[in-house]
Amino acid sequence: MKEKKTKREKIIYVDDGRSLADMSDVTGGMSWTKRGTTSPVSDIWRTYWSAVKMMFKPMLVVIGFILVAFLIVSVIFWLM
Repeated sequence: MKEKKTKREKIIYVDDGRSLADMSDVTGGMSWTKRGTTSPVSDIWRTYWSAVKMMFKPMLVVIGFILVAFLIVSVIFWLM
């Protein structure tokens, strides 16, 4: 004998004209972001410096391009 399924409650959405929804009562979500880390400080520091070392040369290249562009624009406006 099959059990009779209960009918779901129909959700009614009301548009009050606001562009942002009030989500102050929403709970849950990513609770793992609130706990922090269990890694030792030395591992965090090593990871940070390895990322900085990895991005040092690309940063210098970008700064060089910006400097060259600035000098070219300066020379163009200086000659006018």
